[in-house]
Amino acid sequence: MITLAWPPKELSPNWRGHWAAKAKATKAYRKAAGWAVKVSGYRVIGDGLIDLHVTFYPPDKRPRDDDNMMASFKAARDGIADGLGLNDKRFRARMEIGAVIKGGQVRIILTS
Repeated sequence: MITLAWPPKELSPNWRGHWAAKAKATKAYRKAAGWAVKVSGYRVIGDGLIDLHVTFYPPDKRPRDDDNMMASFKAARDGIADGLGLNDKRFRARMEIGAVIKGGQVRIILTS
């Protein structure tokens, strides 16, 4: 299992800040996800599809759109692909929303 911090607010499709702040947040979150997958020791065997099961643990009880959560997670998805040395088109993503965790968290399980 790979555990990441809750995506920064700058990665939300609804965020209306400066492009440079979004670029900086995107780069940092992607890099963090890449390192997390390398540290996990996960290795891909074969050329088939990889199931990417993402569970979002929100930082509070505010309602959130599932499509916005996945869009906010795009940089991490790319970072996971970078860490594995493959193209993210091989991922077949599933998502769910877990219980509230202070600060928020995203947990990823990869199966090939």
